[in-house]
Amino acid sequence: MAVTTPTVAPSPSYACPSCKGTGSNLKPSPVSSASSSPFPSKGYSQQSPPINKRNYNNSNSKRSDGDLFSTPISPDLSIPQSIPSQPNHPAPRKGIKQSQEGGGTAIPTNKFHANFFLGSQSSSVWTHPYSLQWAKGQGSSGAWGLAVSHTDASQRVFGEQDPNGSGAARWFGSPVGRADVVLSEQGLEKGNATGGVELMTQDVKEQSIRVQLVAGGDVKLEAPVVQGMGMVTALYKQGTPVIKSGIGWKMVTKAMGVVKAGVVKYRLVMEDGATWLLYATGGDVSAIKRGEPGGLELEVQGNNVAVAKGSFTGMVQVAKLPGGVNGTEGLADAEKLYDAACGTYATGVELSGSVDGQTGRYTFNFQKEGLSTNSSLVMFALPHHQASFSSDTASKVVPSVKLDTTTKGVAVAVVGDQWTMEEDVSKPMSMGFVPWTPEAGSIKTISDSAKEYIKTVAQKELLGTSQGQDILNQTDQPSMYFGGKALAKFAAILVAVNDVLGETDMAKKGLDQLKVAFARYSENQQQYPLVYDQSWSGIVSSASYTTGDAGVDFGNTYYNDHHFHYGYFIYTGAVLAHLDPSWASSASNLAYVNSLVRDVANPSSSLDPHFPSFRTFDWYHGHSWAHGLFESSDGKDQESSSEDSMHVYALLMWAQATNNQALYQRSALQLSILSRSLNSYYLYSSSNPSSNIQPKEFVGNKVAGILFENKIDHVTFFGNKQEYIQGIHMLPLMPHTLFVRNREFVKEEWEAFFAGGAADKAEGGWKGVLYGNYATVDPRGAWEVFTGGAAAEVSTGGSQLVESPGSGSGNGTIGTGTGTGTVESMTSTASTASTTTTPGSTTPTSTSVPTTPGAMSSKMVKRTIRRALEKGKGKMGMPLARAALPKAKKDGFGPENIDGGASLTWYLTWCAALGGL
Repeated sequence: MAVTTPTVAPSPSYACPSCKGTGSNLKPSPVSSASSSPFPSKGYSQQSPPINKRNYNNSNSKRSDGDLFSTPISPDLSIPQSIPSQPNHPAPRKGIKQSQEGGGTAIPTNKFHANFFLGSQSSSVWTHPYSLQWAKGQGSSGAWGLAVSHTDASQRVFGEQDPNGSGAARWFGSPVGRADVVLSEQGLEKGNATGGVELMTQDVKEQSIRVQLVAGGDVKLEAPVVQGMGMVTALYKQGTPVIKSGIGWKMVTKAMGVVKAGVVKYRLVMEDGATWLLYATGGDVSAIKRGEPGGLELEVQGNNVAVAKGSFTGMVQVAKLPGGVNGTEGLADAEKLYDAACGTYATGVELSGSVDGQTGRYTFNFQKEGLSTNSSLVMFALPHHQASFSSDTASKVVPSVKLDTTTKGVAVAVVGDQWTMEEDVSKPMSMGFVPWTPEAGSIKTISDSAKEYIKTVAQKELLGTSQGQDILNQTDQPSMYFGGKALAKFAAILVAVNDVLGETDMAKKGLDQLKVAFARYSENQQQYPLVYDQSWSGIVSSASYTTGDAGVDFGNTYYNDHHFHYGYFIYTGAVLAHLDPSWASSASNLAYVNSLVRDVANPSSSLDPHFPSFRTFDWYHGHSWAHGLFESSDGKDQESSSEDSMHVYALLMWAQATNNQALYQRSALQLSILSRSLNSYYLYSSSNPSSNIQPKEFVGNKVAGILFENKIDHVTFFGNKQEYIQGIHMLPLMPHTLFVRNREFVKEEWEAFFAGGAADKAEGGWKGVLYGNYATVDPRGAWEVFTGGAAAEVSTGGSQLVESPGSGSGNGTIGTGTGTGTVESMTSTASTASTTTTPGSTTPTSTSVPTTPGAMSSKMVKRTIRRALEKGKGKMGMPLARAALPKAKKDGFGPENIDGGASLTWYLTWCAALGGL
């Protein structure tokens, strides 16, 4: 039988439903409402969702002592009163059997299995190394069952060479819709004639889901689906199994001998040279355990259909042997493994973890059912798992049994029901708010001349011409993304001014205004207020409800990019709490930021049922998925790896500033996992693991661009200029940057794309992003670009102060010095000591911070917000970095070269700290 393999044909630029606009913006321009009226309350309930609070201190609310995932973010499990509830989300929950509203288990929105309950429900789901798809009568098989596919690396499709000159392929991907083996049932094949076939799901969890194919109201086939599963299992109850193939087979043979009691084995040799094994465990499981006979007899009808000769109750499992189109390596070992594991299948994953000193651990406890609890599971591990396995887990790896994945290299088989991975968390725990390097830690000391230059810039950027009113205008955005970036920009300026420059008076003036600007959002008075969506359990922008546009604000209403958007708010809240601890002691401020943390990083939906566990972060893949409630033929995707790591850094800083021990340890572990994962799959250099994981035809691009589950495309959703593609993996530049983007990688990327003056051709704010990134390898050179040649003396005494605000003793706990650099509360009358450092010394000295004159009351804050809203309603406002700056010497940097979410103050502080200037 001739095999026709579909090809991947991605469009030159993606028309993502979550993205609007193109061109030179760092992100597409959001669509704002034509109306200038405040967000109407009509149609929105003002009551919190009907979920009962759980007792935070109840011992029953913890899964196990010492488990990182056993403590909710906050003891307050309510939704802030300022955020109204919305019962009906525009994206329907197709086929989900779990409760639709409030009291049910929160449904994950950004996980691998979402295509099963979105849109047509027939796009593929990737478990790695396999992909699954509801065949739905499509393709050459015409089947209505569950299609199982696998693509070898040799079957990948590569795009044309990148037009930007790297010589690498612009994209690569794997064919979709292959349907190597389709597990179906006679009732499904007949039921499609009456249109009575449905796909239903239940037990929708972070790493697993249970799929049911229903005809005439009866479940004909049920499949437990788990990330990394070594065999795909279909469960039948008094049904007639039908096996089909979109590839076709050369032969189907029944194995001789007994594999296990009650198990029948078939070998399917496919037209493309691959071999699949099919195991059928028939009869009642309890009967099989007693040694009673069972079995499945298949009648082969042509080269792509086989039908059971009678009714069958039991399980059918399929697995692909390594080799086939790639040779015979590992074939015999794999068959032995599958023979031993058949009859048992994974049903879910329980996640646990701990931090002990400088070592963080996380464990996948695989749940299983089937023939025998004595049979160990065969699961497949990705490269970043393999590199971090504990010694015990590493001993269970069978290196000869491996299968290619679509975008994550080669997966290897692991025999066992539990994996434990280990990470060094000491570096994240040494981070604070000021610039940081792996060698020096946090750096607060720069030279007096650098301070004076930066101070002049900061006065203009922070205070402007009207003592800070620009902060209110610039942060008044119709977008949670741009609003968050603007707030974070000023938060970083405050860190530089207070913690590095020691200009506490200037910092307080800016702090007063930033509190007001933040209150606009925390009191939900922004242009598109937030609502709590009861359908999918999350806090979303009201923009799509108001405008009817699913893509407004990059699809926030549909759960796109929440970790990007809310990460900036969480970081800003962390800075406010760092500079003024009394701000975070306000119940409303604490509840607002914690609610955003809960939306993106809830450790357990069973403990905090308002939100799914870890909405965006995928503990199997080791990074987040930005793609929300939109069906996608290539699976979930993420563009900005740097904003992914930023959101975890923000969580770390919020935990540090509010003394949240569990969140602090969890975030340190997450950031360590992210660093490993991103350097394995997103960032390509000769020193990174990615050089041996991703295809050699692609790694010359240096960054992924957009990484989907099924393909990687070196492009962005908003354009294909090199500064866009590389830069979206740089911004924002924050203390954690060098932990993820090592200097060797930055150097190779710079030389490949931006050396020799190429960076100077970058448009708009991208130029600042490129040179801010360049500062990690040449801070003095970047300083000269930013200043137009202004000199700064080398900091005396070699005093790059190393502070470890996260752990003074390296024992994995939050240190007692988290108030370092505190700026006095606006409403307090007592002065508070802040910490600065004397040049040439690593000993902090106490500096009294006077009270801010004219501190605002709550009523004054609200009145200021109303006036700002009335003045700037419905406008994007001035470009975020357009405040007047000192004129650069020579042909230096102008404000047009600074990204709206960044500042020259921070870039200069970054350069001075990293370069010892």
